[in-house]
Amino acid sequence: MAKKIPYGLTDYVRIVAEDYYYVDKTQYIDALEKTAAFLFLIRPRRFGKSLFLNMLSCYYDVKYADRFEELFGNQYIGKHPTGEQGKYLVLYFNFSAVRGTGRELEENFNLYAKIQMEGFADQYASYFDSDFPEEIRKLHTAASQLNYIGKRAGMLGLSIYLLIDEYDNFTNTILSSEGNNVYQALTHDSGFYRGFFNIIKSITTGPEAPVKRLFITGVSPVTLDDVTSGFNIGTNITTDEQFNSMVGFSESELFDMLSYYQSESMLADPIDEIVQMMKPWYDHYCFAKECIGQMMYNSDMVLYFLNNYLRTKRPPSEMVDRNIRTDYSKLRHFIHIDKMQEEGRSVITQLINTGEVNGNVIKDSFPAENLADPGNFVSLLYYFGLLTYDRVEYGETIMKVPNLAVREQIYSYLVEAMRERESVSFPFMELSDRMRRMAYFGEWEAALDFFARQVDKKAVLRDAIYQESTIKTLMVAYMGLTDYFIIWPEFEAGRGFSDLYLMPNLANYPDMQYSYLVELKYLKHDDTTTDVEAKLQEAEGQLRRYASDEKILGSTGNTRLRLLAAVYRGWQPAAMREFIL
Repeated sequence: MAKKIPYGLTDYVRIVAEDYYYVDKTQYIDALEKTAAFLFLIRPRRFGKSLFLNMLSCYYDVKYADRFEELFGNQYIGKHPTGEQGKYLVLYFNFSAVRGTGRELEENFNLYAKIQMEGFADQYASYFDSDFPEEIRKLHTAASQLNYIGKRAGMLGLSIYLLIDEYDNFTNTILSSEGNNVYQALTHDSGFYRGFFNIIKSITTGPEAPVKRLFITGVSPVTLDDVTSGFNIGTNITTDEQFNSMVGFSESELFDMLSYYQSESMLADPIDEIVQMMKPWYDHYCFAKECIGQMMYNSDMVLYFLNNYLRTKRPPSEMVDRNIRTDYSKLRHFIHIDKMQEEGRSVITQLINTGEVNGNVIKDSFPAENLADPGNFVSLLYYFGLLTYDRVEYGETIMKVPNLAVREQIYSYLVEAMRERESVSFPFMELSDRMRRMAYFGEWEAALDFFARQVDKKAVLRDAIYQESTIKTLMVAYMGLTDYFIIWPEFEAGRGFSDLYLMPNLANYPDMQYSYLVELKYLKHDDTTTDVEAKLQEAEGQLRRYASDEKILGSTGNTRLRLLAAVYRGWQPAAMREFIL
């Protein structure tokens, strides 16, 4: 029997015991020990953080000390153990389990923490005095129980490894759904979450402090900055080049996995072709400036793909896992476009049109009250995995949208923002049909005219967020929500950048008939003197140059590539033309 795909699993013991495929990340244990005692890591959702922490728990926990060979014998650390293996009492929290609002949230937090700490007391009862489990149960708040554990462990000279996964899960929900005032109430002054972290600080400091090691993970530094008064609870290893590849899958790890399943005769396609199916959707994450070029795949998305592919021998019908869409949808509510300054709002348009922004402003930490600052907005997009390090160019760090899965979320963000502002709401069913007919029947004129007519109806014309290229922005955003084409704005080809490349989505629609290169030209609304024909001829020269590029020729499959130029005067098309290849 071949190893199973551990899609959705975060239980390391189960993965090993039930023979799931495990991408070995244990080689990072020694480096972590040498870096600092108290660590903080930010990575996007569903990137392997929970499994990594669970693996650490198994490695350091005294209860698994005698199972070391069984659990780690086949991993790197099994042959290179550290002196701290199996030496800790492990206290583990995953705050994604906490839900609720208002008073209910505090009650649910205390209830969840109570379950975890009473379980800790029972598990390690033999290390404490006989009354320890009973005394823990007499306390009713998370802070009081944690404080009691700390004091008793400190008196006995016991060592605790404290692991906190998704530390900001419920606080992000509160911030996005109930606003800054409610969020501030739980993270500042007498707030219960602030009080909990005050206890964490107290049991990690001093000569008898029992918590000798601490590892916290989340998706942004915002809450930690707020609950610890300026991010002073640990060493942030998020952008440390040593740990760029610690979660997620490198390309070599992906090839190793696929090679294993090829050896089990489970692949219907060559490995290179399977990688090419996944690469544009799941690859190109880089979390440290020094590691530019060392790209990572989102591990959850890869496992989602393989879980489907190994059963059906074809890619999933939807390349983006619905769970990923749900997570990004929650994150979009983190930042409300109306509260952003003009510079911050323009970032959205720039990402839609070019897919990249200046990344010199990435910040290590900032409080929630400053979310609307332009630099913080770009930083949040980076932490959420919507932007990643791409290159350094003339002293400027360039952040880029990493892949098509993320680009789809950026499109959705813009569309949602426009709906919230009651500016633009396209009839989606009609839009989808226009794109289908464009893909299968070559009816491109009706599709471009549709966009022009919709834009002309909307108040977006007066909206400062949009520039003269609004028509392109809307095309990219709304076309990107349909899946007939993979929409590439500013696609590099033929020593230039095509305004739009509508690459055929052959994985989902192998019988598609047409693909498109589109060049857009703009005239002022009252410009009646510019030669429209000259603009079309300029576009033709560009399109023919782009169409000869190997990247274009290698991605159109059996579709017929069509070259389109459109000149807009204001929001209306002054001329549209197809050029025959």
